[in-house]
Amino acid sequence: MEREIDERLRVEIEAAAFRRLRKHLMEDRPDVQNIDLMNLAGFCRNCLSRWFMEAARARGVEMDKAEAREIFYGMPYDAWKARHQREASAEQQAAFEVAFAENVGKEEG
Repeated sequence: MEREIDERLRVEIEAAAFRRLRKHLMEDRPDVQNIDLMNLAGFCRNCLSRWFMEAARARGVEMDKAEAREIFYGMPYDAWKARHQREASAEQQAAFEVAFAENVGKEEG
Protein backbone atom coordinates (compact mmCIF):
# COMPACT_ATOMS: atom_id res chain seq x y z
CA MET A 1 0.00 0.00 0.00
CA GLU A 2 1.46 3.35 -1.01
CA ARG A 3 0.84 6.19 1.43
CA GLU A 4 -0.06 9.65 0.21
CA ILE A 5 2.57 12.16 1.32
CA ASP A 6 2.42 15.77 0.27
CA GLU A 7 5.35 17.12 -1.76
CA ARG A 8 6.83 19.29 1.01
CA LEU A 9 6.84 16.43 3.51
CA ARG A 10 8.31 14.04 0.94
CA VAL A 11 11.16 16.48 0.24
CA GLU A 12 11.79 16.85 4.00
CA ILE A 13 11.90 13.07 4.43
CA GLU A 14 14.23 12.65 1.44
CA ALA A 15 16.50 15.41 2.79
CA ALA A 16 16.60 13.73 6.21
CA ALA A 17 17.48 10.39 4.59
CA PHE A 18 20.25 12.08 2.56
CA ARG A 19 21.65 13.74 5.70
CA ARG A 20 21.62 10.37 7.49
CA LEU A 21 23.44 8.69 4.58
CA ARG A 22 26.01 11.48 4.58
CA LYS A 23 26.49 11.22 8.37
CA HIS A 24 26.85 7.46 8.12
CA LEU A 25 29.51 7.69 5.40
CA MET A 26 31.36 10.60 6.96
CA GLU A 27 31.19 9.86 10.68
CA ASP A 28 30.25 6.23 11.19
CA ARG A 29 32.14 4.68 8.26
CA PRO A 30 34.97 6.94 7.07
CA ASP A 31 36.99 3.73 6.79
CA VAL A 32 34.95 2.62 3.78
CA GLN A 33 36.92 3.73 0.75
CA ASN A 34 35.28 5.54 -2.17
CA ILE A 35 36.66 2.95 -4.57
CA ASP A 36 34.93 0.19 -2.58
CA LEU A 37 31.65 2.11 -2.71
CA MET A 38 32.07 2.54 -6.46
CA ASN A 39 32.87 -1.11 -6.97
CA LEU A 40 29.94 -2.30 -4.89
CA ALA A 41 27.24 0.30 -5.41
CA GLY A 42 28.26 2.27 -8.49
CA PHE A 43 28.51 5.57 -6.59
CA CYS A 44 30.68 7.11 -3.90
CA ARG A 45 30.99 10.23 -1.78
CA ASN A 46 32.28 12.17 -4.80
CA CYS A 47 29.19 11.16 -6.76
CA LEU A 48 26.97 12.35 -3.92
CA SER A 49 28.77 15.68 -3.82
CA ARG A 50 28.42 15.99 -7.61
CA TRP A 51 24.69 15.23 -7.39
CA PHE A 52 24.44 17.90 -4.67
CA MET A 53 26.19 20.37 -6.99
CA GLU A 54 23.92 19.47 -9.91
CA ALA A 55 20.81 19.91 -7.74
CA ALA A 56 22.08 23.30 -6.56
CA ARG A 57 22.80 24.44 -10.12
CA ALA A 58 19.36 23.27 -11.26
CA ARG A 59 17.93 25.64 -8.66
CA GLY A 60 20.07 28.59 -9.73
CA VAL A 61 22.83 28.20 -7.12
CA GLU A 62 26.23 28.36 -8.79
CA MET A 63 28.65 25.91 -7.27
CA ASP A 64 31.83 24.26 -8.49
CA LYS A 65 33.09 20.76 -7.77
CA ALA A 66 35.51 21.84 -5.04
CA GLU A 67 32.81 23.80 -3.22
CA ALA A 68 30.32 20.93 -3.43
CA ARG A 69 32.91 18.48 -2.12
CA GLU A 70 33.79 20.75 0.78
CA ILE A 71 30.10 21.05 1.69
CA PHE A 72 29.62 17.28 1.47
CA TYR A 73 32.88 16.23 3.15
CA GLY A 74 32.68 18.98 5.78
CA MET A 75 36.26 19.98 4.97
CA PRO A 76 38.40 20.52 1.88
CA TYR A 77 38.58 17.32 -0.16
CA ASP A 78 42.39 17.15 0.08
CA ALA A 79 42.13 17.21 3.88
CA TRP A 80 39.59 14.35 3.79
CA LYS A 81 41.81 12.31 1.48
CA ALA A 82 44.87 12.86 3.68
CA ARG A 83 42.95 11.80 6.76
CA HIS A 84 40.94 8.85 5.43
CA GLN A 85 41.89 7.66 1.96
CA ARG A 86 44.29 4.77 1.44
CA GLU A 87 46.09 3.79 -1.75
CA ALA A 88 43.86 1.53 -3.84
CA SER A 89 45.08 -2.02 -4.34
CA ALA A 90 45.53 -3.51 -7.79
CA GLU A 91 42.41 -5.62 -7.19
CA GLN A 92 40.35 -2.56 -6.24
CA GLN A 93 41.56 -0.69 -9.30
CA ALA A 94 40.76 -3.62 -11.61
CA ALA A 95 37.27 -3.96 -10.14
CA PHE A 96 36.80 -0.21 -10.52
CA GLU A 97 37.64 -0.34 -14.23
CA VAL A 98 34.89 -2.93 -14.73
CA ALA A 99 32.37 -1.10 -12.52
CA PHE A 100 33.15 2.26 -14.13
CA ALA A 101 32.63 0.89 -17.63
CA GLU A 102 29.29 -0.61 -16.58
CA ASN A 103 28.09 2.56 -14.84
CA VAL A 104 29.10 4.92 -17.68
CA GLY A 105 26.87 2.95 -20.01
CA LYS A 106 23.94 3.23 -17.58
CA GLU A 107 24.35 7.00 -17.12
CA GLU A 108 24.53 7.60 -20.86
CA GLY A 109 21.65 5.26 -21.68
